[in-house]
Amino acid sequence: QVQLVESGGGLVQPGGSLRLSCAASGRPFGTGLMAWFRQTLGKDREFVAAVRWAGGSTYYADSVKGRFTISKDNAKNTAYLQMNSLKPEDTAVYYCADRLLYSSNYYASDVYNFWGQGTQVTVSS
Repeated sequence: QVQLVESGGGLVQPGGSLRLSCAASGRPFGTGLMAWFRQTLGKDREFVAAVRWAGGSTYYADSVKGRFTISKDNAKNTAYLQMNSLKPEDTAVYYCADRLLYSSNYYASDVYNFWGQGTQVTVSS
């Protein structure tokens, strides 16, 4: 059973930075996709970014392109989300998600089989 453990959320001022981590256990190395989604109260879970374990292709939502960077460390089975130039509208619970096989529908939450517990990111002065 794949388990995902997130860390790195917190409170930051507008314009600041945070880095989220998602450590995966129980999964084969170097296959599939890992992604970050976010959710605020009363809204659907929103795609943020995804990375392909094999080859490292990355994908971003338009709202975060140029500000957020997703990366991975295959040896550690860990993915990261570096968030710069944070805005109040980035405030949300951030979830990492994992899929063992690649899918071109990387932006759709229902293609992911495993989810982390979520970490709160609050951008406020």
